[in-house]
Amino acid sequence: MAPVNVSIIYYSATGTIHALAQAAAEGAEKAGATVRLRKVRELAPPEAIGSNPAWARHIEDTADVQEAALEDVAWADALLFGSPTRFGNLASQLKAFIDTTGPLWQQGTLADKVCSAFTASGTAHGGQESTILAMSNTFYHWGGIIVPPGYTDPVHSQTGNPYGVSHVSGPGGSLGGPSEVTLEAARHQARRVVEFAAAIKAGRAS
Repeated sequence: MAPVNVSIIYYSATGTIHALAQAAAEGAEKAGATVRLRKVRELAPPEAIGSNPAWARHIEDTADVQEAALEDVAWADALLFGSPTRFGNLASQLKAFIDTTGPLWQQGTLADKVCSAFTASGTAHGGQESTILAMSNTFYHWGGIIVPPGYTDPVHSQTGNPYGVSHVSGPGGSLGGPSEVTLEAARHQARRVVEFAAAIKAGRAS
């Protein structure tokens, strides 16, 4: 398999998306990729963060996770983006980072990268699909190659989202972190991304 570089770039407030990102990193590494796990910068004011103990605790718990930089995007053959839903859209923290990629887009650096996305929401109909589709709008503009999980593995029939891995953390969900089924779905999505990125890279080399 052609060597593949994967950047997993995410925003997580209380840890759900972080857990999915970690599982995706495990899946990509097991598939043979070199992986960078990166969080985006927190932009919320301290008073908002302090009002939610889980939010404040998660910032402390992930202090050692490196913040994403444009070089992480340029370096990667494949990109997985993760965001919680915010009114059916991606979080402003991740959007702010994506908005800085204009120079890479102008240079053509973002074209033909394999892209995929994952999300979580507080309710079962909290905008999971629309959030993933919103992230996909960026990939279209980049000229990225979108690789969704589809129903390419039985685990996705259990999670029920062919757009990208998603988790319900509030009423109707597990009221906590992702289940092992959901984490395995994240690993599979990442393995699929690596598989396609490797095939594209090998095809170019030949």
